[in-house]
Amino acid sequence: MSSQSTGIPRHIAIVMDGNGRWATRRFLPRVAGHKQGVESLRRCVKACADRGVGVLTVFAFSSENWNRPVEEVSGLMDLMVIALGREVPKLTQDGVRLHFIGERGGLSDKIAAGLIQAEAATAHNTRLVLNVCFNYGGRWDIARAAAQLAARGEALTEANLDAAMALSHVPDPDLFIRTGGEQRLSNFLLWQSAYSELVFSDRLWPEFDEAALDEAIEIFRRRERRFGQTSAQLADGERRDPQAA
Repeated sequence: MSSQSTGIPRHIAIVMDGNGRWATRRFLPRVAGHKQGVESLRRCVKACADRGVGVLTVFAFSSENWNRPVEEVSGLMDLMVIALGREVPKLTQDGVRLHFIGERGGLSDKIAAGLIQAEAATAHNTRLVLNVCFNYGGRWDIARAAAQLAARGEALTEANLDAAMALSHVPDPDLFIRTGGEQRLSNFLLWQSAYSELVFSDRLWPEFDEAALDEAIEIFRRRERRFGQTSAQLADGERRDPQAA
């Protein structure tokens, strides 16, 4: 039985917001919040796999995050190295395939090599695709796709752009979740979220657990996804998903 027939999203995207505030409220350095955020991500990955979600895409580090305090950025880079070493063997065991989405040119050689190794180690897994957007921006994604088409001399059409986007290997997100109480996209998956259902949670990311995920999925299941059609057309069985073949 497919996830769509059970009302479970095929693809969930999450802006994992609120790590720093979680730490600050506890009089801890902001990087401590990011460490706790890794624990929340681990729970979320398992929960998505258990519920039959096919793809999970998370916003780990945006291209704008380089403007944060130097010590926080440095701590995030160190955390990525540690997480790669610790998490990849478990993800491999659990059938999770990793993709890292974003500009790698500004990353250290150690991190860039770690991303390649993690992708290779999990390439055979099929239970869940985990896209980690690291040094990523939605505008960067669109501009990069357009530049690739121009370089190849291909027409700048919607279909060609879609095929050139960084997440062309998966369907667009059905459900877009942002934690931390903010209600904006923050340059995340601007192209891919055209028809995503948006759910904003007041929970800070380190507090986002399985119950919060289930709550967001339930909100999604109650939504009427019309894709430009009318409710009457849906009632007549004419539902048309833009990504349906």
